[in-house]
Amino acid sequence: MDQIQIVSDLHLESPKGYDLYDIPAKAPYLALLGDIGNVVPHKDDLFDFLTRHLGRFKAVLFVPGNHEAYEATWKETLAVLRAFEDKIERDSSLGQFAVLDRGMFRPPGCDTVILGCSLFSHVPQESQMAVEMGLNDFFQTQDWTVADHNEAHSRDLAWLNAEVARLEDEGSATNIIILTHWSPSRSRDTTDPKHRGSRISSGFSTDLLSERCFASAKVKVWAFGHTHYNCDVEMERENGAGMLRLIANQRGYYSTQADGFDATKTIQL
Repeated sequence: MDQIQIVSDLHLESPKGYDLYDIPAKAPYLALLGDIGNVVPHKDDLFDFLTRHLGRFKAVLFVPGNHEAYEATWKETLAVLRAFEDKIERDSSLGQFAVLDRGMFRPPGCDTVILGCSLFSHVPQESQMAVEMGLNDFFQTQDWTVADHNEAHSRDLAWLNAEVARLEDEGSATNIIILTHWSPSRSRDTTDPKHRGSRISSGFSTDLLSERCFASAKVKVWAFGHTHYNCDVEMERENGAGMLRLIANQRGYYSTQADGFDATKTIQL
């Protein structure tokens, strides 16, 4: 059975290290779950990094994170990523590049379906001022507010719930893997103890325990980034849905790397 390699939060933008960092290929597929680098200001460097890895993997699945949009708008960022996706599609010498911005990927010959989106967090009213003033996202991303962030959360969550419901109804997938940048859980096992109770924690994760995309028995694995706290845990779900495996494999900033990061971490499809 094929495997997929899970990596996120390389932060190659600070200090610039796109030409220095290499991910050893341990699986046919690579999932990059956001905060790899800055898309618009570092376009050439980032795309050189991605092209180098597209020569090693059958496919690279790219979930945009918040740092991807720094020094640009989200619209510009996604347009540049889509243009690169189109360019790679015309080059048969490289693997497939798939931008998972509410997107699906079906590995050939496999009954597993991969769903991916950024899954911006939900920031409640009482936390909005602290989050807006405390996170660089609202200073470094152009034309972006907490209201925009919450609207994007609602859009991504609605899409995930609808896609999981559709796949359940169709019976066209035995297993579903979900890939996001923001975290779908605020449990103790997925949260850095030093940040529990933080006034800006809603900028990093949202508790989706009651949502269909989280509760579905078909969803077996959910991998995410953004928190700079690594985990590989199983969570018991209600109504007989069984265990959900929650995975974060994040390097973090070069100067303050996260404990437990493994660039070769893989999971079965």
